[in-house]
Amino acid sequence: MANVVLEFKASAGDSEPQNRPVLIVGQLNNLQQANWTQVKGKLQPAVSEKIWQDALSALNPNPTDSCPLYLSHAAVAALPSRVSRHNSPSSAHFLSRLVRTCLPRGTSRCILMVCEQSDVFASACAISRAFPIFSRRSASSRRTEKTQVTVEFITVGEDNGPLTLTVLQCLANAADGVRLAARIVDAPCNEMNTDHFLEEIKAVGTELGITPVIIRGEELKQKGFGGIYGVGKAAVNPPALAVLSHKPDGATQTIAWVGKGIVYDTGGLSIKGKTNMPGMKRDCGGAAAILGAFKATVKQGFKDNLHAIFCLAENAVGPTATRPDDIHTLYSGKTVEINNTDAEGRLVLSDGVVYASKDLSADIILDMATLTGAQGISTGKYHCAVMTNSEQWETACVRAGRSSGDLAHPLVYCPELHFNEFTSAVADMKNSVADRENATSSCAGLFIGSHLGFDWPGVWVHVDIASPVHAGERATGFGVALLMALFGQASDDPMLNQVSPLGAACINAASRDPMERDCKRRRLV
Repeated sequence: MANVVLEFKASAGDSEPQNRPVLIVGQLNNLQQANWTQVKGKLQPAVSEKIWQDALSALNPNPTDSCPLYLSHAAVAALPSRVSRHNSPSSAHFLSRLVRTCLPRGTSRCILMVCEQSDVFASACAISRAFPIFSRRSASSRRTEKTQVTVEFITVGEDNGPLTLTVLQCLANAADGVRLAARIVDAPCNEMNTDHFLEEIKAVGTELGITPVIIRGEELKQKGFGGIYGVGKAAVNPPALAVLSHKPDGATQTIAWVGKGIVYDTGGLSIKGKTNMPGMKRDCGGAAAILGAFKATVKQGFKDNLHAIFCLAENAVGPTATRPDDIHTLYSGKTVEINNTDAEGRLVLSDGVVYASKDLSADIILDMATLTGAQGISTGKYHCAVMTNSEQWETACVRAGRSSGDLAHPLVYCPELHFNEFTSAVADMKNSVADRENATSSCAGLFIGSHLGFDWPGVWVHVDIASPVHAGERATGFGVALLMALFGQASDDPMLNQVSPLGAACINAASRDPMERDCKRRRLV
């Protein structure tokens, strides 16, 4: 998988399956709508039209099914025929699994994806998740040749023409962003510490013509970033706050994405156990997703100011590590009594969101993080947890999850009931809850929001991706597709406009309210 070059083409060309193995995949009703003339070039002469029709008749997805067409060189696979309202119509998670398990081996392979136009974006991102880049297996390092996987779409239903070059470029950039995020998350801390992560940020900046702003080490302390500095000060590689900024002419609003980049989380002095610590290389998943999404989004053209803020630290154990009972002053000016050094993500993110508001004058702030283990209990392994001060944006996040395949589900937003969990006798707040059975994922998000202020007039969205950031022992690149879809209406790209939940209908509805009509955020709200 590590040496796979993934390409999206309007036509992959004709080839016999023994020369180029092929997987044809889609929902059964979509496969049945595809004409034999559209698929025969990938199958003949080994597979006749009768064999093709017999294979379709044999498929009985429950929830998925597959059927070989010619030895180990060609197969057809069916996605679920129906999904529930909390799943993506694209069946993105099932698609990734089918590609991993059913795509025949070979140095040059083809995936023929049969779907409706509305599912193209989510399907492309799902396919990209099946091809992770990072590997340190010795056999992989010795293998220098690249293997080719070409993806062609057959669209059925309305708007069923071939994909344009613009759409194909969007799919390629989105897939590249997903695979970039997954590669960073899969990399261990000895290869992805804060220094390495900064190099990744600089590389993206160089590609986009952007010079990042970087605040590191003691400078963080001097400038008041007590959260980021306090979490990362014990590590060999110093903590950092890094910012990539896209500022086009004609922008009408400022958007900030803030990512938790804990490159490794030992738990600090509130140390994790031997069974809970493995896998904590993934605690930078929020920052990785934002880097991948920023790269893809800016490449596709973005109309508004967009800032990607990376809060980077290693939560290490050492003589200078933060102790329980220490009190830190965060960038908001508020004081925090540390009662759990393993609740560190909310500390770095609080500095990040306040920087976005205070220094960048952001109208819309979204933070993304692998924040709480409780997220997996709240919304499961496939749906990230979303909490926001705006009901419209809560709905938009859920819709963006369905259209992108990065599923999302709301958490309770009720600061008047939950924020007293952080009451401290000696500081403005503690950093961890008193009652761990009282909406802990919601409370963790509220901690971040409290530093902006619950009366902050802008839109604030908190996204917890702790569980969906990985599937088994592999990173998924989760979050890239969600961000691209959620903010797609501010893109120049027609594909992202199509999958965005904040489209013209929402804008027209909002414009009836004079307060909304006068608001700088009207285009996305």
